[in-house]
Amino acid sequence: MTAGDGSRPTLLLVHGAWHGSWCWERLVPELGADGWATRAVELPSAGNEEAGIRDDARVVLEELGRIEGPVVVLAHSYGGIPVSQAVAEAFNVSHVVYLAAYQLDAGESLLGYHGVPVPSQAAGFQAVPGDPPATFYADLPQARAQAAAARLVPQSAKSFSEPLTKAGWHTVPSTYVICERDQALGPQHQEELAARAGAVHRIASDHSPFLSHPGELAALLAKIALGSAA
Repeated sequence: MTAGDGSRPTLLLVHGAWHGSWCWERLVPELGADGWATRAVELPSAGNEEAGIRDDARVVLEELGRIEGPVVVLAHSYGGIPVSQAVAEAFNVSHVVYLAAYQLDAGESLLGYHGVPVPSQAAGFQAVPGDPPATFYADLPQARAQAAAARLVPQSAKSFSEPLTKAGWHTVPSTYVICERDQALGPQHQEELAARAGAVHRIASDHSPFLSHPGELAALLAKIALGSAA
């Protein structure tokens, strides 16, 4: 967590599947140096096979309730799903930024979006994808990519199969950031999802610009957040 000057919205950072709040370790200092207050959550579905979208959304909503003043939420990848659910019930979110994220609608699930059969009762874990350095961190030096991959944990299968019941982006302004060299959620899918957002930006990066291009991403987030407060 970092503290800002109180005149700007707080940035709440929500990680994706298999990850944790550690993934923001290069982005947070960039934002803090520019005066932005940040908070981050740990989604229980990363590492807990019993947790699903509603558990993750509850954690996001609880953290939003602890923040005074307006909040801009940054959701990465899978994190877009519980964020969409949570902000539908929040009162202090001024903007949502979907970073190579699933901006799904009510009734949709991650598996369903990709046309994969959705089990009636999902159990167990979704294993970390093969070759995560190439999938998630292609723009990082190999040693740093391997170090990040070593921190990944199994993701609950339940979180990939549960559908949203609400989608807050219908009432809360949103921006989509497309990662043009993404090997995890292909740019073609991102373009489709981005059509649901109010604005679209692009970064020439892999799936994880918070690690590979933290300065560029911080500058873009600042621009979006300041625009939301105008």
